[in-house]
Amino acid sequence: MAAIVVGHKNPDTDSIAAAIAVADLMTKRGVEAVAVAQGKTNPESDFVLGKFGVKAPEVVTDGTDKKIILVDHSDLAQSLDNLGKGEIIGIVDHHKLGDVTTPNPLEMWVWPAGCTCTVITSMYDFYGIEIPKNIAGIMLCAILSDTVMYKSPTCTEDDKKACDKLAKIAGVADMMALGMEMFKVKSAVDGTPIRDLVFRDYKDFKMSGTPVGIGQLEVVDLAILDKYKADLQADIAKVKAEKGLHSVFLLLTDIMKEGSEMLIVTDDPAVVEKAFGIKPDGTSVWLPGVMSRKKDVVPKFEKVFGA
Repeated sequence: MAAIVVGHKNPDTDSIAAAIAVADLMTKRGVEAVAVAQGKTNPESDFVLGKFGVKAPEVVTDGTDKKIILVDHSDLAQSLDNLGKGEIIGIVDHHKLGDVTTPNPLEMWVWPAGCTCTVITSMYDFYGIEIPKNIAGIMLCAILSDTVMYKSPTCTEDDKKACDKLAKIAGVADMMALGMEMFKVKSAVDGTPIRDLVFRDYKDFKMSGTPVGIGQLEVVDLAILDKYKADLQADIAKVKAEKGLHSVFLLLTDIMKEGSEMLIVTDDPAVVEKAFGIKPDGTSVWLPGVMSRKKDVVPKFEKVFGA
């Protein structure tokens, strides 16, 4: 039975590309593996897969009786249902180590990089396996997306080196032009159901036992979202109630202005001011320089909820 390689719930381009790349790499190492996803691909990922002629992974949401390689996450809240009824044989990630545990040793590549695909580029090098041109293309896009074209504070020199290498393999002459193409697709929200926008890049967290949801929408100009803000605010309130969460925060990130407006629904409004030192204006707050959920937001809230 082939192992499945799977990213987090509400998969982004990194989760999709990482699953495809690791499945390719593992299979070539003699461990049969297939890429799957925990949900449908978002518009940016559809654009990336289409541009490089790669098929979207099958959707799988249950880990029962499966051998599993996790990519782009190691948190139970973000992983497969019944994960404990399967066997985790590997983790490849660029986030903090989560709360997944295993009864047996496993292969782990968890590095402080801006994108999982940066780690995977080094894995291909380590095992002396050539990266296919089309997979190099989707990995390049994943890094440009996760690092917001190098603007994110999570971006490292390793990410930039990986992009240079992948661009040559994929035959991409202008990485920044490709990145802008992607972000224009990501910014196109007209006609998209509000719940799909909220969940486009959304993750659940347990912060010292407190359940918190944090989503992010990245656009080239925040004005694009002006007419949707009231509906987005109403829907994150519904998500909070449906999931029984303490708080839901939705980052509306302006790529060009390099900051985020955060929409807020919480049982304790003081947590936002404690975390960022800025008092919200009603149910939102502008956070200058905040581009990354992973580096700019989650650690600050974890400190507050853990106090």
